[in-house]
Amino acid sequence: MSEDNLITPVILSGGSGTRLWPVSTDERPKQFLNLTGSLSMFQLTLERCQDTSLFDLPIIVGGAKHADLAEQQMGEIGAEVQAHILEPCARNTAPAIALAALACRRPQNLLLVMPSDHVIKDVPAFQEAIRQSVSLAKARWLVTFGIEPRSAETGYGYIQQGEPVIGSSNSFAAQRFVEKPNHSNAEKMLAEGGYYWNAGIFLFRADTYLEAMAQHAPEMLQAAKNAMEKAARDQTRIEPNESSFANAPSDSIDYAIMEKAEKVAVTPINPGWSDVGSWDSLFEISQSDDQSNVTFGDVVAVESKDNLIHSDGLEITTFGLENLIIVASGKKVMILPKGQSQNVRKIVTARRNTD
Repeated sequence: MSEDNLITPVILSGGSGTRLWPVSTDERPKQFLNLTGSLSMFQLTLERCQDTSLFDLPIIVGGAKHADLAEQQMGEIGAEVQAHILEPCARNTAPAIALAALACRRPQNLLLVMPSDHVIKDVPAFQEAIRQSVSLAKARWLVTFGIEPRSAETGYGYIQQGEPVIGSSNSFAAQRFVEKPNHSNAEKMLAEGGYYWNAGIFLFRADTYLEAMAQHAPEMLQAAKNAMEKAARDQTRIEPNESSFANAPSDSIDYAIMEKAEKVAVTPINPGWSDVGSWDSLFEISQSDDQSNVTFGDVVAVESKDNLIHSDGLEITTFGLENLIIVASGKKVMILPKGQSQNVRKIVTARRNTD
């Protein structure tokens, strides 16, 4: 691709979830953790858009609180960026993406929007799906990438495919977006086919996104514009004006734009994707030993099987344990049955109530 046609990755790194407590904290949320190897998920996201024949330098949108940490991790892998936008307050994904669209070099540039805390094992397949969707995005479609579902998952939203998009070999009009379903409805969608997990990955022209926002969320767009016009700038850092940005309604890109816009397409992909949204999902994507244990850190599992044991500092030794999640970080230890990691938030709430 010529320089003008390169895709600008937009990496959203503002999350501070608690689902991987006690390792993930407000000070160091999961995107900055080395959960799957020697690199953090933020660093892995940066690395999957290093192909200079396809990608321009990325734009990072993250919280001011984690600016130094993010830049430290960029430096560790030698990643350069064209802008590091520091959200002055959290207003969800739609306004965050507007900041990136306003900051990119040319209005007609394509933006590839990605969360910073996901795992993609088959990067070539992911990049090929992007290449196949470029012409669609240039033709002013808002493209979302749907993950081919492996199970009746209730933790994700879904996208239903409609008719094939004329001129595209593998993309469909997005017929509707489905909220996170109960198990019965998830099974029905899986049996029916034509539904994909909504991974929150998008490809579109910057000006197409801003025009959709002008039509469907004008107050949000105006707040983002005002914030960028009054932004403080220091080399690659951009600090949008807080009082202006705080006026933006807090809404996701799905609610604010994708569910309302006319030209929305879904490209199905199967690149070994996971949002690593729980300790159970980390178990599913990780390499296990001959007793089906997944271990991290200084762990010895004796006559134990089907456990996830994660140690950050402590020596952990087990005997005769099965189907448990054991996580140690600093002075904090959490133990719960496998399959129950959706209850970590309850644990965090209970712990906070005793502090």
